[in-house]
Amino acid sequence: MYTETLGRKLRGFALLATSEKGNVKQLALMIDGGFLRVAASQSNIVYDPDFIEAFARNCPASDEELFRTLYYDCAPYKGIQKLPVSGLSQTFSKSDQWLYDLASKDRIAVRLGVLKFRGYKLKRTPVHDTAALSDADFRPDFEQKGVDMRIGLDIAAYSNLRNIDRIALVTADTDCVPAMKLARKSGVQVVLVALPGATPPKELTYHADFIRSVAWP
Repeated sequence: MYTETLGRKLRGFALLATSEKGNVKQLALMIDGGFLRVAASQSNIVYDPDFIEAFARNCPASDEELFRTLYYDCAPYKGIQKLPVSGLSQTFSKSDQWLYDLASKDRIAVRLGVLKFRGYKLKRTPVHDTAALSDADFRPDFEQKGVDMRIGLDIAAYSNLRNIDRIALVTADTDCVPAMKLARKSGVQVVLVALPGATPPKELTYHADFIRSVAWP
């Protein structure tokens, strides 16, 4: 059933793009930065503002104009924490300048959630000899807060304003489903972007009008 649904939506998108040439659709592109960053790193791609901008330009179809790209992420965590074994202090101070560089690009808006420190986690489990553990066996654990909420709010806002025709989503977060439903009820078409080598979660495909494969720039 899932394969048939995905194939039908892909065929429907191809037919629509052919039939509506000349009728330009306004597209709002919404990118879950954490999701895109992991996928890009798995393909050994340098993740920076230039890559994000180039990727965004690959997303519109021939009958669409990119109205705006909204990029959702968290600034790097900054603070001092105690290492789990030695108790020594570890300072986190990675620069967030790249987010300002991205926000300065044409028709790109950056929406920031908050990155919360959740302690340290073992890099490998199970552990057979706890007495031999050192700080190097642990990694800091962070959690993004507020990113999915901001995506949902923007979907709702654009759907209410009706100044765009389609919303394209780059995400695997199923928390977006209620907002996707709202957009479609409002008459806005929802495009789910499939990254190279990846299959979108079926829960998202059920609530998208089209599934669009987008190549790396």
